[in-house]
Amino acid sequence: MLDAIESLTGVQTDGRKSRLPAKLDYIQSVTGGLLALFMVGHMIFISTILISKEFFNMIAKFMELPFIFSDNPMMVSIVGGMVLLIFIIHAGVALRKFPSNYRQYKVSITHAHMMDHPDTKMWFIQVFTGFAMFFLGSVHLYIIITHPVITADVSAGRMALEWMAPLYLLLLLAVEFHGAIGLYRLALKWGWFLGDTPKKGRKKLKFYKHVLTVFMLTLGILSLAAFIKIGLENKSLEKPIDKTHTSCVTTTYFKVVLS
Repeated sequence: MLDAIESLTGVQTDGRKSRLPAKLDYIQSVTGGLLALFMVGHMIFISTILISKEFFNMIAKFMELPFIFSDNPMMVSIVGGMVLLIFIIHAGVALRKFPSNYRQYKVSITHAHMMDHPDTKMWFIQVFTGFAMFFLGSVHLYIIITHPVITADVSAGRMALEWMAPLYLLLLLAVEFHGAIGLYRLALKWGWFLGDTPKKGRKKLKFYKHVLTVFMLTLGILSLAAFIKIGLENKSLEKPIDKTHTSCVTTTYFKVVLS
């Protein structure tokens, strides 16, 4: 209880300045940076579907580390569990900065409108997208952890036949806006890439943030469309999918055609 009070007030029980808020800020920065970098790599992997199904499957198989785990996709579950743990830590630490009641929320919104400060508005975008990600991201990570086999057909089946495409579209928007703003704020907080003139450095960082957001959203939307297209094609061809590879009940929609 005392730690919680100390993290909010920044003062220890003996009246001295507490170091706990700074430590929590450091944890938030590290976990946020790790998650943002992971998401960049994750998007690059997902976008390989735009090259071909075979290339996507080859990369997915390599990520299972078959030379260590044979044909067991355990590595995907392990990585998914680690990401979920970092995700929970980051969310838990970040929650202390959220408005704790409606009154605080109204005061914050009023101040933001009065100041008309772009960075403050971006912070609110992070609050809303972070809240959305806590639910949307948890669903995705649970699916990956419990059903770790990843192939183009399995992912396409989720998108086109299990009504997961709307969830992934919302998750894509939340992740890319939250992540790009997070990297921008992280660079400002620790003074990275600002150069000799902080004002010019901030403008450059904001430009890079916009470029990153547009680039990642474009890749994500094109990849999502590619998966939906593959899923609909598989359905029209009545192409069977191995039951052990599906996350839900997709196989009930397919008929096994014996030629």
